[in-house]
Amino acid sequence: QKQASLCYKKLSMSKKNSIVLNHKNCFSKHEQINNFYLNFKNILSNFKSKSFLVAVSGGSDSLALAALCKAYESETLKTKFHYVHINHAIRKKADQESKRVKKILSKQNIDLKIIKNRKKILKNVQHNARVIRYSLMSAECKKKKINSILTAHHKNDQIETFLIRLSRGSGIKGLSSMSTISELDKNIKIYRPLLSVNKKELIIITKRVFGEYIKDPSNRSKKFLRSNIRQLIPLLEKYGIKNDQVIRSINNIKSSNQTIDLYLKNVIKRFVKKNKNKLIISKKNLFSLSPELQLRTLGFMIKSLNNSEYPPRSKKLFTALELMRISKKIKYSLSNCYLKVANGQVKIEKA
Repeated sequence: QKQASLCYKKLSMSKKNSIVLNHKNCFSKHEQINNFYLNFKNILSNFKSKSFLVAVSGGSDSLALAALCKAYESETLKTKFHYVHINHAIRKKADQESKRVKKILSKQNIDLKIIKNRKKILKNVQHNARVIRYSLMSAECKKKKINSILTAHHKNDQIETFLIRLSRGSGIKGLSSMSTISELDKNIKIYRPLLSVNKKELIIITKRVFGEYIKDPSNRSKKFLRSNIRQLIPLLEKYGIKNDQVIRSINNIKSSNQTIDLYLKNVIKRFVKKNKNKLIISKKNLFSLSPELQLRTLGFMIKSLNNSEYPPRSKKLFTALELMRISKKIKYSLSNCYLKVANGQVKIEKA
């Protein structure tokens, strides 16, 4: 039966193959899963945080992450995980789906908190849902005094993100795709410990541990760019553009991006000044920089004032830079900020 609103993927799971996540070395009897777990354990131990909020959608990826976290918690006894599911209330059966996720996790004594979104999402659904999701998780982090969020982004997500940004004409920073660690705001970091893992490998974990997962029908909807990109990837592989080749390109670009970031830190330190709620840079200094550093500097200033994870898109930054370049005096609005050029200075403040 095809149901647009909700689809469950059930997987066979015998008692022999199932895993109980409440004892030490719980993955040791399954060599492949044990290797995933040991790698996960090594990555997580380097994060140094002792308390995490775990984002759980109910898909195979996030359920695998939940299983790995529960195993880690059971073994180390020093790290606390808080499992959270955001109900966006978009689909008709969203409440039913959320309850189903909670029930699946309860099989392994994982307590899930469901947070329901009260804002209507009418347009730009995937982007706005993402903004709301992180806003709600951020509020929960502050409530629980947690400064670390774990997400289940994996290798396939990384490739999709790269291709999406390539389609938008992104620069080096955008094409670097996702980082293992990024800042949601000044107090909360997002950790992505599964970026080197294939989705198929995560399905193996979910199959062994829970026996089922929820499939989001929007993942195949042609309304969304990410869904269309996802359908394109097998075709690229057919014509020789393999996933591992794309990942190597991402890593090469990421390396270049890290070098530019070192220069950017020096530029910010030398040229950007703070005056109350404004950030100020000399117009001469800004436009003496290379085009890439101009873009990064302006993006950094706006991102800092908005206390956000990402700067505005490069296309909007290029437009703002061009207007400021040719104008002796201008006031320009971008991403909830006012950009003012006067007396040889560029001043940016919250709108």
